[in-house]
Amino acid sequence: MTEIVNAVQQKLNDKAWARWTVLVLIASMMFFAYMFVDVMSPIQALIEKERGWNPDVFGTYAAGEYILNVCGFLIIAGFILDKMGVRFTGTLSASLMVLGATIKYIGITDWFQTTEFATWLGTWWVSMPASAKLAAFGFMIFGCGCEMAGTTVSKAIAKWFDGKEMALAMGIEMALARVGVFTVFSISPIIAAKFGTVVAPLGFCTVLLLIGLITFIVFTFMDRKFDAQLGANVSGASADDEEFRMSDVTSILSNKAFWIVALLCVLYYSAIFPFQRYGANMLQCNLNGISPESAANIFRWFPIGAAVITPFLGTFLDHKGKGASMLMWGALLLICCHLIFAFALPITKSAILAYSTIVLLGISFALVPAALWPSVPKIISKKVLGSAYCLIFWVQNFGLCFVPMLIGSLLTSTNSDNPAVIAAKAANAEFIPYDYTVPLIVFASFGVLALLFAVYLKAVDKKNGYGLELPNIKKEETSVSTD
Repeated sequence: MTEIVNAVQQKLNDKAWARWTVLVLIASMMFFAYMFVDVMSPIQALIEKERGWNPDVFGTYAAGEYILNVCGFLIIAGFILDKMGVRFTGTLSASLMVLGATIKYIGITDWFQTTEFATWLGTWWVSMPASAKLAAFGFMIFGCGCEMAGTTVSKAIAKWFDGKEMALAMGIEMALARVGVFTVFSISPIIAAKFGTVVAPLGFCTVLLLIGLITFIVFTFMDRKFDAQLGANVSGASADDEEFRMSDVTSILSNKAFWIVALLCVLYYSAIFPFQRYGANMLQCNLNGISPESAANIFRWFPIGAAVITPFLGTFLDHKGKGASMLMWGALLLICCHLIFAFALPITKSAILAYSTIVLLGISFALVPAALWPSVPKIISKKVLGSAYCLIFWVQNFGLCFVPMLIGSLLTSTNSDNPAVIAAKAANAEFIPYDYTVPLIVFASFGVLALLFAVYLKAVDKKNGYGLELPNIKKEETSVSTD
């Protein structure tokens, strides 16, 4: 009799094949999204030569991904996610990514440069080429979809892996996303060189985003069946939960731990994602002007370092805990890596040092996200978990929006009297040897502040008992039953 009852009560996510299939489907979407995010990063020098995007322009374009999110879209996305559920929100976000990518692709094409619309765009804000303006606009739309997708995937994993291997699942999803960055840093320069244009890798990644939309749609069919078992309504919000209300967001904003996590997040990621935009070019400059392909080949190991270790960290968190401590170690490694890039690498010009520091930065990038995102469900109610993730992403987007612009501005201003830069520009050289010392010190400073917040979070957790240092897997209670 007991066996029969257990079989009836078993839900879809209790089946290992089902929940891991779900992870593959939704992680595929993020894999392709992360490829598109950084498709231009390893060919920054080529886009400067081909379309005239100097560091200021490139930084403004990179900031475009986050502008609408900073203006409040992510807050709206949180309400949509908690009200409409993961199926609707994920499909919407994937569709926005495809739309934004298509607009960005059009902006980069040779055809667009000959249109009257491009001519009109070039008549205002003349320091920003027409191609960069339309590309940035497309990147804005893509960014709305990408950030919304990130929060949706986090909530979907929290739903499907509740009480199970949540940190491992989130770790694997993040690892696959990091592999996406590795992949695009590997193939983007190759595709651009083969076709002789920056347009080709952008078009390739746009097609991959369409495939990602399809994989998420497949996931929605499984999620609908799972919700039917949970007694959920058609929107995807569990019927077992109380009805979501906008006023519930105040419970998030009044939570001290939430703000510590959000500020730690924005500081840490401000030293990571904007750095990815400039990382390959930084290596070119600090390693005696190596080729874009060689610089990309070194930098691509950064996400691989994160991808390899993240699942192991997730397993450790699930079984042993120590999430708050991992945040501290991750921030400390981040500081060390940026200081090495700023001071040691320009002196030694050592490729071995570059490789080892990149991998070490990847380990840092594994420690923090692997511990950060599974910690949120421990401090925030499930009913408003989507809004909490979106609010954290919203705060994070302030840094991701303005830091690339800051770095681009610093590169331009601190190199305005650099003789090597002046000579290279006068000779119309393919490579401009910028000095990255000041931007790298700024990145390291973000890491110092993130470390301080990580220490504070551990103290708050100890006082309030959120369980950030405890394992994620819940040991099922056993009971003796009679037939």
